[in-house]
Amino acid sequence: MLKRVHLGALPSNRLRAAFGVVGTALALFGVACISPPAESPFDVVEFELVAAPSTVPLVDGRQMEVWAYDGQVPGPTIRVRRGQTLRVRFTNRLPQPTTVHWHGVRVPNAMDGVPGVTQPQVEPGESFTYEFAPPDAGTFWFHPHVRSSEQVERGLFGVLIVEDPEPPPFSREEVWVLDDLLLARDGRIAPEFNTRHDLAHDGRWGNVVMVNGERAPTLEVKPGERIRLRLLNVANGRVFVPDFGELEPRVIAVDGLYAKEPVAWGGFEIAPGNRVDLDLVVPPDAGGRRFAVQDRFTRRPFPIAEIAVSGDRVETPAFPAPARAAEPAWGAFGESAPARAELRLNARLGGPLGIEWTINDEVMDHAHDHAKTGRYALPRNEASRLRFVNDSYRLHPMHLHGMFFRVLSRNGVAVDEPFSRDTVLVHPKETVEVGVVPADPGLWMAHCHVLEHAEAGMMTLVEVR
Repeated sequence: MLKRVHLGALPSNRLRAAFGVVGTALALFGVACISPPAESPFDVVEFELVAAPSTVPLVDGRQMEVWAYDGQVPGPTIRVRRGQTLRVRFTNRLPQPTTVHWHGVRVPNAMDGVPGVTQPQVEPGESFTYEFAPPDAGTFWFHPHVRSSEQVERGLFGVLIVEDPEPPPFSREEVWVLDDLLLARDGRIAPEFNTRHDLAHDGRWGNVVMVNGERAPTLEVKPGERIRLRLLNVANGRVFVPDFGELEPRVIAVDGLYAKEPVAWGGFEIAPGNRVDLDLVVPPDAGGRRFAVQDRFTRRPFPIAEIAVSGDRVETPAFPAPARAAEPAWGAFGESAPARAELRLNARLGGPLGIEWTINDEVMDHAHDHAKTGRYALPRNEASRLRFVNDSYRLHPMHLHGMFFRVLSRNGVAVDEPFSRDTVLVHPKETVEVGVVPADPGLWMAHCHVLEHAEAGMMTLVEVR
């Protein structure tokens, strides 16, 4: 069972020193500096988290055998305020080793949950305590980094929300965890993982799409409500492009950081690992109406959810969007930053199933000595450019641990996205250049977030020093 305990204050001088380095780097990178108040106390928030086999109602309420955090899928939503220290005592009751990776959170390197790089894997029956103070307010999540393609598909994922010290006064907040499941004919999760078919394509795509473990749920809202809708894609390989029809949400944050300014919703590709926060105002005259939210990434649209408007009209909260309009422009970044690495993405014959996915013709395996794998060095607190070159005909959502980046160009054409990311979808035969100013030292993973591709070798290490 999830427990939350406040344990008092931590020394503010130590936290101010740590945040000072991060704030300097983010200022260089064009993100508003994040520093704690000079004299504010920072309490510790504790949680107990257990991964174990379980049986839970999913899809249409049917009981399914899964692996779950605290006996639920999605796992528990952990909430802390920016500036608080989160301490999670994790216990593994699975039949396999596992870890917990805090996706998108700029944690100390030792807390990143990557076996053989930042920590030993947590064996069955063992425990590990994760402790860190999230420096950024936003939508994040957690999942295993051992046999991820199997463990995430079985149900091991949860949401971490880092709240602003003074959250914007939305009418309310909703979280949609987007996922799919591949079910066998008997209604169970198909037990074949990392198949040759999945490796040869864009990973494992399910035959049932879910939001928060339900198929096409209905969100009941009132006319005039202003809702913060947090979208998170935890699927192994599926990409979502939600279409809200006549509703007009605005993007206020991507991958956990506020955007430079609110952005009109217009077909954003939510790849595995991506998060998008929306500012959605329900039209005050929409009482009695129902709005279908459909996916438009595939050729045949299908329902994701429905928004049903009913009840008495409420006053729409009036406040400026929390997107940070004062963020500097990024135009000069790509011209001035040196190119540090080119990561070429492709496949080759080899491995247990005959297909390996590579970065610069190298494969990486958690089970092997990481010191012998390729590393790409990035200077701490300095601007660098990285280039992802997709030599294959498959999709690759490329994810960097421990840092955010800005997309600078696609196929040599400059782009001006007014937001940062930690995951970018690289299309077949596409080249994507990104700019990054890493603030936290250590060895950090860079990998494809199609989990089958990563398990088949499409991982490498970036060293910030």
